[in-house]
Amino acid sequence: MALSVIQVKAAHKGNVTSFFFLGFSSIAVYNLLFFTLVLILYIGTICGNIMIIMLIYYSKTLHSPMYFFLSQLSISDILLTTDIVPIMLNIILHERTPISFPGCVTQLYIFGSIETFECYLLTVMAYDRYLAICSPLHYVSIMNNELCVKLVLSSWLVSCSMAFITTLSICLLEFCGPNAIDHLYCDFKPLVEHACSDISLVQIENAVLGFAVLIVPFLVIVVSYIGIVLTLIKIPSFSGRLKSFSTCSSHLTVVFIFYGTLIATYLTPKEGKSQIISKMMIMLYTVFTPFINPFIYSLRNKEIKDIVKHIYNHII
Repeated sequence: MALSVIQVKAAHKGNVTSFFFLGFSSIAVYNLLFFTLVLILYIGTICGNIMIIMLIYYSKTLHSPMYFFLSQLSISDILLTTDIVPIMLNIILHERTPISFPGCVTQLYIFGSIETFECYLLTVMAYDRYLAICSPLHYVSIMNNELCVKLVLSSWLVSCSMAFITTLSICLLEFCGPNAIDHLYCDFKPLVEHACSDISLVQIENAVLGFAVLIVPFLVIVVSYIGIVLTLIKIPSFSGRLKSFSTCSSHLTVVFIFYGTLIATYLTPKEGKSQIISKMMIMLYTVFTPFINPFIYSLRNKEIKDIVKHIYNHII
């Protein structure tokens, strides 16, 4: 329903009916190299995240809230890369790749929904770890299956609603040309910069939503880990502290990578940063991060490593 409304709105705004994305046209000699690299990472992302989902689904020892949320992260990573990478590959391989205006805002809406969902999901995962370590006696009764499902569904509902507001605002802008965008996919900032109508209200709206999507979840994650650290300090033995913290290390690593690449891509000043570097950071954020997540959880999580070893030994 939301996509239908967006596509109808997008079909009637301004003189521009499509955008041409330049990709790496300034260094076209490396296009095949970039194409191969992104394709390998995309295939690795799909295979790695499907492996995580199947391990969690078929292994009864992984039927817990933490792994349920991890499976949702894997699903969202598959959806994110499938929304971005196929079109990105086409843009990299062919210079001045055209994308229709409705198709562009549809990609923007899906991308915004999934990225927002991942921000909230990482927050939910931090809350889950906080309860497990700080309130172990009440953890099972609080973090039951019903609450887990409600938290995920609520995150999707809020995320899709926020992305709809942002995308609808883009659809209401006038685009008169030029329609060549030096980018790798349909993103908010490049589209707004090509609008020929007043964008001040859209920028204010985006700043408010950005605070709710990025700053608030990040603060909740920080507060959760402060509570975790304060609880771990009270554990007398070092081995006990290390064992408890090991259940958080994978999530904390993913949070650092997620927010680190996000800040490097969108929040660092453009002055002195070339378009090539910007595009490399975009690839790092949209392609590399979903690729590396399954490996972080596989390499740093003892339960998943044990199950993978068991399956490997059984096959061999």
